[in-house]
Amino acid sequence: MTGPDAGIAGRVVRWHASHGRSSLPWQNTRDPYRVWLSEIMLQQTQVSTVLGYYQRFLDRFPDVARLAAASLDDVLALWSGLGYYSRARNLHACARAVVQEHGGCFPASAAQLEKLPGIGRSTAAAIAAFCWDERAAILDGNVKRVLTRVLAFGDDLSQPAAERALWKRATELLPQEPADMPAYTQAMMDVGATVCLARNPSCLICPLAPVCEARKLQTPLAFPVKTRKTRRTAQSLWLLRAQDRQGSIWLEKRPTPGVWAGLYCLPVFDSREALAAALPARARDKLQDGPAFLHVLTHKDLYLHPVTVDLATSALDRPEGQWFGSGQWPRLGLPAPVRKLLAEG
Repeated sequence: MTGPDAGIAGRVVRWHASHGRSSLPWQNTRDPYRVWLSEIMLQQTQVSTVLGYYQRFLDRFPDVARLAAASLDDVLALWSGLGYYSRARNLHACARAVVQEHGGCFPASAAQLEKLPGIGRSTAAAIAAFCWDERAAILDGNVKRVLTRVLAFGDDLSQPAAERALWKRATELLPQEPADMPAYTQAMMDVGATVCLARNPSCLICPLAPVCEARKLQTPLAFPVKTRKTRRTAQSLWLLRAQDRQGSIWLEKRPTPGVWAGLYCLPVFDSREALAAALPARARDKLQDGPAFLHVLTHKDLYLHPVTVDLATSALDRPEGQWFGSGQWPRLGLPAPVRKLLAEG
């Protein structure tokens, strides 16, 4: 075989043996529960952020049965601050499906794993490769970048046909030996995460440099091609921090779908006028405005305006919420900016 396909699998497997990451807590295991948990947490989240959350989850839920038996509120509370909370809801739903439909054992194939809540094609392939040596291709954002550069794959990945074509190429490039699949899968992730970076690729130390077509063309930043961009939006929200005489805080569970769906939160309003209108007339003159701050989501900038007021316990009567004492709210699933506001007092 000649051209960019020549030796891709062998090169990255050999590179991984001496340069790849091998000491992360979810590595060197064939336990699908641990591999699955890490793969879900690592979606769009840096390794350094995941490390603490991963261990806390294992301490609290050491196996899939323990996770399935927990309440969603308990799962969201432990996930609080990690972001992308739909992952936590799917994590809980998946654990319950594994227990109820598969007797507490993860199905041992990518095709079956993909049928579970929250497990897409790439995640299913990663679990199957790491745990059972299955020859299944992963294609997360980092691996897409590596492959499109190595192959000079210039088709627009916003088009389904181009996505399918890249999946086909990724499958063709897999090692022939199933035993090489764990190292190959990890190596492709590591090359994308540490070498073939989006804006500043380290081509001089890349194991795929000799067979990389984008490097030959001196155009690595031209790949991958994806023309459809998600439009970034901005929104201003007012947060009511109501506190009673005992120091309890009023919190409400957010609706699904929507921002912070399923989490407990300070009451949210689209304007200060709407916030004031939700309070008894005698409390409106006691409102204290805190400094506004920016909270960045994936595709939206939230400008948050905290407003504090002291109230009698009976002054709020909203069906969605209740008062939580200082020993209760820290154990709830809270959006990161709300947790920070409450912790600061």
